[in-house]
Amino acid sequence: MKDQSAIQTYMEFLHGRDHTLFRNMEALAQHENIPIMEKDALEVVLQLLKLHDSRCILEIGTAIGYSALRMASALPDVHVTSVEKNEAAHARALEFRERSGLADKTSFYAGDALDGEPFLDEEDEFDVLFIDAAKGRYRDFFDTYFPYVKKNGLVISDNVFFRGLTAEPEKASGRLRPMVDKIRAYNNYLSAHPDVRTSFLPVGDGLAVSTKI
Repeated sequence: MKDQSAIQTYMEFLHGRDHTLFRNMEALAQHENIPIMEKDALEVVLQLLKLHDSRCILEIGTAIGYSALRMASALPDVHVTSVEKNEAAHARALEFRERSGLADKTSFYAGDALDGEPFLDEEDEFDVLFIDAAKGRYRDFFDTYFPYVKKNGLVISDNVFFRGLTAEPEKASGRLRPMVDKIRAYNNYLSAHPDVRTSFLPVGDGLAVSTKI
């Protein structure tokens, strides 16, 4: 069986990276069971953002700031605006942002993204909307912030396969089944949405990449 940690270390060596801060964040997330984006999926997203020449990104779900800071670090001309409901996670994200030296490329806000958009102006437009927050509310996040996405912009949704259970919902426990059903409904919504073209990618816990027509 292949050693994923060894492969990841080798990939980082090939990329010439020494991101001690990000390694510390990954270790913290693993130790405290904090959900952050899986690294293979994040690498795919970073490549997509580079190819798309994304410069203005709105992230729903900061957590401790891992994905936002990775995007800010990887893209030279980007600014990432991110909102997080959990106050403790938001405080940690601010600490990591201060240590990263990326404060000028990121804006972190605390609050429920569905309690209005006080951190945005009506004229704000984004190249990318990245959704990685409460799984059962993905459609609400999409509907609320899709109008802020530019034409030909991207909506990237993480965890759309949710441990493979969206493909086999009958295997979900009674506790998880309602969430799985909501994610399946969201995936169907993206597939049928007339204003986007969506590809579903089997990386990490599943990515949906939707292009605004």
